[in-house]
Amino acid sequence: MTTQKAKTANETLWGIHCFYEMEPLFLEKNTIAVGWSELGDLSKTEATKAAIKELVAGAYPQKKPAGIANWAGQVYRFVHEMKIGDLVVFSAKSDRQVHIGRIEGPYTFAPRLSENSPHTRKVKWIRAVPRTNFSQGALYELGSALTLFQLKNYADEFRAAAEGKVHAPPVDEDPTVVAVQHDVEETTRDFILKTLAQETKGHPFAHFVAHLLNAMGYRTRLAAEGPDGGVDIIAHRDALGFEPPLIKVQVKSSDGGNIGDPVVSSLYGKISNDEYGLFVTLGGFTPKARTFAQSKSNLRLVNGEELVKLILEHYERFDAKYKSLLPLRRVYIPVPVDEPA
Repeated sequence: MTTQKAKTANETLWGIHCFYEMEPLFLEKNTIAVGWSELGDLSKTEATKAAIKELVAGAYPQKKPAGIANWAGQVYRFVHEMKIGDLVVFSAKSDRQVHIGRIEGPYTFAPRLSENSPHTRKVKWIRAVPRTNFSQGALYELGSALTLFQLKNYADEFRAAAEGKVHAPPVDEDPTVVAVQHDVEETTRDFILKTLAQETKGHPFAHFVAHLLNAMGYRTRLAAEGPDGGVDIIAHRDALGFEPPLIKVQVKSSDGGNIGDPVVSSLYGKISNDEYGLFVTLGGFTPKARTFAQSKSNLRLVNGEELVKLILEHYERFDAKYKSLLPLRRVYIPVPVDEPA
């Protein structure tokens, strides 16, 4: 491969995903490509984000507004923001190497090259680097869920790789492992809480919490929709709900603000000596509410973060409806060697 040219002014570093079957087009024909074939020749469309968004909306009417904006943004970047001289990076499945190249041509509509990915640009590959030469953080950034994206956090590492200067730190000394672990956990937690906040407002959230309790081995009875007197769910172990202890559950689907002591105290006022109280919210609790709960052996508060932990612990026992609501897949991620696995 040829030596990298000097870095150009305002050079942007792009990451792009490539399906396995598209790798010969990328590597043998020195061409990067993206899909959205229904859009046609984008050189004939006004060079504005609004025009691209309108085109995407017309070509994919089943797509939700957020998805349309996401696709339109990627298309616009590929056609108008990506410049000749920019660096582009992709990870190939066929050889497990990270390929780094420089954009050499303008946007071209080329359906003859690829019917499914007709939007193309010419590229000159300057180096192929084994994935094992990169830090865990750089590989995580390259694994973005987007088809086309800017590499920012680890851009210097990829630029060094283009010059043949990158070497991964020893695994037990790689500081980016912590960042990867944090990012994965944070992303998962945000996804779960955001989905529940948007899709289970009001009484549906009580149904969800009841299902979680079922997965934990409890039987549940839900209060009718409407005013519930502060108790949304009754949970118990026996089939009929006659044997103690009974758990009286109140839920709040709002993720804004903290639940205060008056609301928590109100739930506790409905609990007899041989019963337990449980308050579940997507948000949090005020310090005073937590102090009150800690003084009661039969009262437990579960905030959004604690709820996520329970969901992940019992997710495999969820039914198809709630797995569809929260589509998750079990994965293993590296943890720092000084932390328990």
